[in-house]
Amino acid sequence: MKIRMDHTAEYHSKLRTADDAVASLKTGDVLVKGMAMAEPPALLAALARRLEARELTGLRLYYLHSERYAAETVLRYELMDRLTPYCLFMRETERKLIQRGLEDERKVVQFVPNSFPELPRFFREEIHVNATLLTVSPMDKDGNFTFGTNNDYGNGASRCSDRVIVEVNRHMPRVLGDSALHVSEVDAIVENDMPLLEAPAAPNDPEAETIGGIVAEMVPHGATIQMGVGAIPNAVCAYLRGHQDLGIHTEVLTRGMLDLIRRGVANGRRKSLHPRQAVFTFTIGNRDLYDAIDNSLLFESHPVDYVVNPAVIAQNANMFSINAALQVDLYGQVNAEWLNGHQFTGTGGQLAFVRGAYQSAGGRSIIALPATAAKGTISRIVPNLQGPITDTRIDTNCVVTEFGVAQLKGKSSSERALALIAIAHPDFRDELRKAARKLYLI
Repeated sequence: MKIRMDHTAEYHSKLRTADDAVASLKTGDVLVKGMAMAEPPALLAALARRLEARELTGLRLYYLHSERYAAETVLRYELMDRLTPYCLFMRETERKLIQRGLEDERKVVQFVPNSFPELPRFFREEIHVNATLLTVSPMDKDGNFTFGTNNDYGNGASRCSDRVIVEVNRHMPRVLGDSALHVSEVDAIVENDMPLLEAPAAPNDPEAETIGGIVAEMVPHGATIQMGVGAIPNAVCAYLRGHQDLGIHTEVLTRGMLDLIRRGVANGRRKSLHPRQAVFTFTIGNRDLYDAIDNSLLFESHPVDYVVNPAVIAQNANMFSINAALQVDLYGQVNAEWLNGHQFTGTGGQLAFVRGAYQSAGGRSIIALPATAAKGTISRIVPNLQGPITDTRIDTNCVVTEFGVAQLKGKSSSERALALIAIAHPDFRDELRKAARKLYLI
């Protein structure tokens, strides 16, 4: 007979105010904060107060995907002499800090090149994490919180930190899967029922609509899909509404995917791994999405080193990975992170899905991007990439623009270049052909 323990006393013994919870942090500590919706606003505000008072200095803060709560507290420019952001995925907040630093001839943000699925090992083996701070869902009768919207690296970081400080929020959904954090693993608990942040829907885009239709036609019935956020993934989901028996195994769960689940299109019936369940590692959406995943058997959340592991991804037969990019060059190399000579964003799990999808039986990896940028004045198909390579030419499978599909696997360098030129905007094809000749590609 199972004996159920009462964990209420342990919970209350660890309950603190936000200021008390961060009082144990010391100068020089290495911290990890939850990303996106798992940012703990009360804890970050308390940490900012200690920084403002100069009680702490020399902090290193590791994180991926900052949101408003961090921007308004610890990621303020005036605190950058006491805290150094070790950013794993650049966003607007970091770009603004970098610009301010350039104006003052200071380097204030450290970008850490990384592969999203390797972050748990990175925190476990490459650095010593003194404390992890993140938002979790309320505790259940067995003493378990869940990582809610953000399993990702928070799960792994919590297991290797000296201290784990959680902000319990009743608005954080309770998500099933490998998502439990037991009260015995937590050092301090703060209660703060602030509404979760919500991401705005991407605006409609004519090129994205065209690309969405092309990509959807490439996806067969019964496929398992992964895609990111933005106008193109939204359009793909809309065009997939006529499909049957789709499955979901994705880095980020989106509103478009939820729509497919509700319509019965993405029922997971033919999935070879976790059948009938949508598997994800984090989600960014709105209250409707957060409510949908709360205690639902249709969804499973797992750590990023499982969900975004190519060997795991490949176990899904007919795995179709759809990702965005900023540029593709005539060799088939993909840039999804570098813009105007600077780090603009990060790699996330793109390369892992590119590789895992192609290793899947019947699977395909698709890179989808508009043919031009800056209102048609700049071609996104370029002769050479000028910055880091996100996906190598060896890995790139299919590239899609509003002008068609370039299938690159098995093609020679010349055939690749010609296929990519054919899906570039017509205004740029002549100069791309000239560049291809100079590069001895054609």
